[in-house]
Amino acid sequence: MGYIELDVIDQPKRIVVGIDLGTTNSLAAVFEDDRPRVLHPEGDTGIVPSVVYVPAEGLPIVGANGKAHAVDDPKHTIFSIKRFMGRGLSDIEDDLSTLPYDVRETERGLVQIDLHGKTWTPQQLSSLIIGAVLEKVRVATGGAEVTGVVITVPAYFDDAQRHATRDAAKLAGVDVLRIVNEPTAASLAYGLDQKSEGTVAVFDLGGGTFDVSVLSIEDGVFQVLATNGDTHLGGDDIDRTLVDLARTELADQVPAETLTDPAFLQAARLAAEHCKIALSKDPEHEMHLSLPGLNWRRTVTRAEMESLARPLIDRALACCKRALADAELEIADIEEVVLVGGSTRMPLVRSAVQEFFGREPHTGLDPDEVVALGAAIQAHVLTGGTRDILLMDVTPLSMGIETVGGAVAKMIERNSTIPCSHNEGFTTYAEGQTGINFNVVQGEREMAADCRSLGKFELKGIPPMPAGMPRVAVRFALDADGMLTVTAKEESTGALASIDIQPMHGLTDEEVETMLSAGFDHAQEDFDRRRVVDMRTEIGTMMAAVEKNMDAAEEALDQETFEDLLAAMASGQAAQKSDDLKTVQGARDLLESASTPLAAVLMDSVVKQAVSGKKLDEV
Repeated sequence: MGYIELDVIDQPKRIVVGIDLGTTNSLAAVFEDDRPRVLHPEGDTGIVPSVVYVPAEGLPIVGANGKAHAVDDPKHTIFSIKRFMGRGLSDIEDDLSTLPYDVRETERGLVQIDLHGKTWTPQQLSSLIIGAVLEKVRVATGGAEVTGVVITVPAYFDDAQRHATRDAAKLAGVDVLRIVNEPTAASLAYGLDQKSEGTVAVFDLGGGTFDVSVLSIEDGVFQVLATNGDTHLGGDDIDRTLVDLARTELADQVPAETLTDPAFLQAARLAAEHCKIALSKDPEHEMHLSLPGLNWRRTVTRAEMESLARPLIDRALACCKRALADAELEIADIEEVVLVGGSTRMPLVRSAVQEFFGREPHTGLDPDEVVALGAAIQAHVLTGGTRDILLMDVTPLSMGIETVGGAVAKMIERNSTIPCSHNEGFTTYAEGQTGINFNVVQGEREMAADCRSLGKFELKGIPPMPAGMPRVAVRFALDADGMLTVTAKEESTGALASIDIQPMHGLTDEEVETMLSAGFDHAQEDFDRRRVVDMRTEIGTMMAAVEKNMDAAEEALDQETFEDLLAAMASGQAAQKSDDLKTVQGARDLLESASTPLAAVLMDSVVKQAVSGKKLDEV
């Protein structure tokens, strides 16, 4: 009897991860060896700047390499896209004057960004950022397959913004296990779930958003008592105060059009961000703007910047007051305070929070990593992990139905624990009415026109009866992710209508499918193009290193080896202009091979310097 030999194919490792999709930076973490850790390739932080550069030709460039184009091509370098998720143009009108790129609104109220004649939604751009984060995961894990993600959002994100975040993840090709509020994730990361009981305030000031949550923790159960915040308050706004400072002082030195030029706005924004970060460590820093025809320098003191930023921090503290009032607690009732978000590195923020709550906040974890770490813990729990915790979040805003006259009948009040549901009876207002149009709204105002419309649907098939006779049962059901389903049923006939709320500012299922289909159709092409971009970047790095040490190469290498190196450099330079995968890969491999003797020479030199003057037994 013969035997057939079978090759054993190694299956890729399957993991679930937590993703912090941030305004400024994004990253992923995984729970392994009984602890969460940020995933990153060797020599890399794992952090992906939340920036997308869309060139006229070729694939979008995400992260640090994309951010590098902010000044030379500002109209096509997109930053802070999280601030536009699930928003309409009217929601972001305060930002429009400082945006270097073109933003417009569709007929459905969807924000879109015009890039080289093609429109992009915030969801599409965010999906590219998620994709870049997942690529770092793949490299860091040796090719592990991500089967699901827990993704975080600000606690004060409304239904439209949560839907937009889920759409972005779907476009990136990953299954969202759960959407978790960032403050809750941060509490998990600090291990506050190990407390037997306590009341915690989480102060989360990121790049584009602020929220504060008050949580009660008892025997591993997290219950959010109240949340408050501002989806338009963050580090970007602090940067803007320094940009405005520059614009004010330059007003009488440069033409007016310079101050609104996209290149100036991007350069000023980056200079302001750099200055702000430096002032967290130093008492003063020089803010420097260098553009053709402009070389502006200005020393900014920490005290000066804090004076500019103080009104913004006061806005955040006012949110803290409202959250405590909603939770029916006093400041003295708060036992722990947690800081989240890169903007909390500012000494002003830390001192203001400590003064407000009367206790020193937790600062032991990197504020850029803490949310991703917490998301990884929740991902671990959802996939059968042993950590015994239960998250009970709240909805940040009330939800209801528009009634006759434009008033709002609130069905789910803000700060209601989720998941939850509510049933209420409605009827007709006109004789013989056979249908009812429902407008589902979110907000705290009494009139629907002053609230955000989440979606509309119609119940048909009502028997023609006198006004007020039909009985229509309406049910609002809010799941653990904060996603809303509304159902209406006429009781005498059983006529039924329902809607999984597709926000007015979200993508339709058809749009998502079309985008996904396009991605699948061009998957190999896109993959090859991305490889070309990555290898050209790698070639550029190697060429820079060789050029830096060219004198040493000419002196130390034999003539043939040196000429091979020069030929490889020429090939690399030509490949920088090529889009052909084989050409670029060949040039990259040639340069790597030709530069190896130089690397060996340089390493030998370093070793000789290190051991010079030492005995053999001292080395």
